[in-house]
Order: sequence, then C-alpha cells, then structure tokens
Amino acid sequence: MALMKSGWLWRKTSMLKRWKHNWCDLWIDGSLVFYKSDSRRDYETRVGLKNSCINVRSGLECAGVIPPDNQPRENLLVVTMRDGSDIILCANSEDEALAWKLTIMEAKRNPVFVYDPCDNTYETVGVDGHNNVCVAPGNGAAHHVWIHHEPYNDGIGEQVALGLLAGMVAGASMRSLMWMPFWFC
Repeated sequence: MALMKSGWLWRKTSMLKRWKHNWCDLWIDGSLVFYKSDSRRDYETRVGLKNSCINVRSGLECAGVIPPDNQPRENLLVVTMRDGSDIILCANSEDEALAWKLTIMEAKRNPVFVYDPCDNTYETVGVDGHNNVCVAPGNGAAHHVWIHHEPYNDGIGEQVALGLLAGMVAGASMRSLMWMPFWFC
C-alpha cells in the first residue's frame, strides 16, 4: 500500500471535544489513520475516506470552528463525512492545511489499484494521438496500464523548426525587397 501524505496534525476528539496532537497517515486506498506517535506502533483511529467523505474545507472556509491555542484559523481543516459527522483537524501552517486538503481530495477521487510485485504479466498497450488507452475487460482481474510520456516527443521541436524556417524565409524576402529601389533606377 502506498503512503500519500503523513505528518503531525491536531485532531479534535469526538467525546471530550479537546485537541490532541496525532501523527496522521493518508494511504492511497483512502484510509486516514491516526497514531499516538510517529513510530506507528499502535493506531488510535482509522477512517475510510474513499466512500464516506463528502467535502473537505480548509482555512477560512471552516466557519464556527475554534482552532487550538496559538494556532490561527487559516490552519484548520474540516472533513465532512456522509453520516453527518465532521473530522476537525488543524495543521501547523496554512500551506500544510491546503496540502492536506488537496491530498485528501486526491485520495477520495483516485481509483484503488492493487499492485502485486509477483505478477509478471503486464500487457503493453499503444497510446493513441490523444493519450487515450483503451483496455477491454478481461476475466475480472485487475488491468495494469503503464503510460510512458516522453517529454522530447510532444511536438515542441517541430514547432521550433517551423518557426526557424519561417524566420529564415521572411528574412530572405525582406533582404531582397530592400534592393528593389535600386533595380528601378
């Protein structure tokens, strides 16, 4: 399983409504796991965000939430769940809160692919002109699609060459037009 983001976050508990400092891991399958320390030995809570998360708000969008002491309102992060509850978090900076928001939204949106390193049956599929890959459904097994993008093959070199050619033609025609007044004298 791949880790998308991890770090220290303040979390408002649901029972006593107090702020706790937890180490948080967001996994690619949409699991948000809260640990007591960064050693990840024992976890306190695991929340599945893939199907239960409705909305993510950060910063000044979190109206009515009071941040912990010595933290500004811009550091807040509120995850609204399908059952009506909220997970209220606070990051250490505004940038970190925005990064957590974007990563949670990405984890919620991405499909889950299980990678099996022992499976050695990868099929090479050609990419068409619009970078689309069409894979027909098979026997129910997960299809692994690798798209390799080559940055030197996206048409920029051709555009530069055409621009240079157009510039040379324009320059040659301008030079010949400069001599025209002397030809008619």
